[in-house]
Amino acid sequence: MGRNNIFNALKPPLAMILVQLIFAAFNVMYKLATNEGMNLRIIIAYRFMFATVVMVAFAVIFERTSFARINLRVLFQAFICGLLGGSLAQNLYLQSLVFTSATFASAMINLVPAMTYILTICLKMEKLAIGTVAGKLKALGTVIGIGGAMVFTFYRGIEINWSTNVNLLHHHNQPDAVPKAHDTGNFILGAFLGFLSCLSIASWLITQAWMNVRFPYLYSSTALMCLMGSIQGSIVAFCTEKNWSQWKLGWDIRLMTVSFSGILGSGLTIFLVSWGVQVKGPLYASIFNPLGLVFVAIVGSLVLEEKLHLGSIIGGIFIVCGIYLVLWGKSKEMT
Repeated sequence: MGRNNIFNALKPPLAMILVQLIFAAFNVMYKLATNEGMNLRIIIAYRFMFATVVMVAFAVIFERTSFARINLRVLFQAFICGLLGGSLAQNLYLQSLVFTSATFASAMINLVPAMTYILTICLKMEKLAIGTVAGKLKALGTVIGIGGAMVFTFYRGIEINWSTNVNLLHHHNQPDAVPKAHDTGNFILGAFLGFLSCLSIASWLITQAWMNVRFPYLYSSTALMCLMGSIQGSIVAFCTEKNWSQWKLGWDIRLMTVSFSGILGSGLTIFLVSWGVQVKGPLYASIFNPLGLVFVAIVGSLVLEEKLHLGSIIGGIFIVCGIYLVLWGKSKEMT
């Protein structure tokens, strides 16, 4: 019995850590696919298509009885989830990347826990309770986690000399998939778009929590969200990419990227995040986001020969401490 309790207690954090590990993996695959000239908006469309096929199959196998409960309200909530957590958030992030830089855009994404925290308090889904130990721990953990992400992103420090001498990128063929922009006006616009992307993701977590109450079928809700995301993402890709050859998939890194990022990066991660929101709330699911930055840096240094610096280590420590404090605060609330 004791072991079962421990396992049940560990399932939510392990699931959220797995989400961030998958994020790090498909982040590397994104780089490999764009290195081969693939359009990122088409990757977004394809990943939701692949996720839809897989999650519909799981829904048919495990939740066939849920189909009778699908109505206009559920479809509308799925549409909003697909928009906020899928096509809109992804495309806003990509456009922010164009107008700013990869470093700045990555730092902006780590504002999601703070935005989620504010939204959940405003909507009375979380208690501020700053006078209690639990409230102080959650607030402090959120601030430390975001601060660690900023240190991780903007402070370099000395270089950590460790390398596997593995680099999967082909330096001779790197298209300008994400052009640099140095104009001040564009940078401000890019920062604003990055802010909207974070707000979109935080709003998705809130909407997902509401959807889980009325339609608590995670396979089916994930399938519906991915379906909506695939439709929305395809419309955006069709409108912005006129080169039809970009849509061709072969037995190469393009197919591997869209299948992996679709089946695991969208299907499994959305399912796990939805489950985390259902059992622990939106704030819990969002607080692990900065950890993805740490995993991306580690994986990048192992297989892409990206440099790891002291700032990454310090920031990573702060991020882990922030997550621990929030989890500690949540556990205090339960007792």
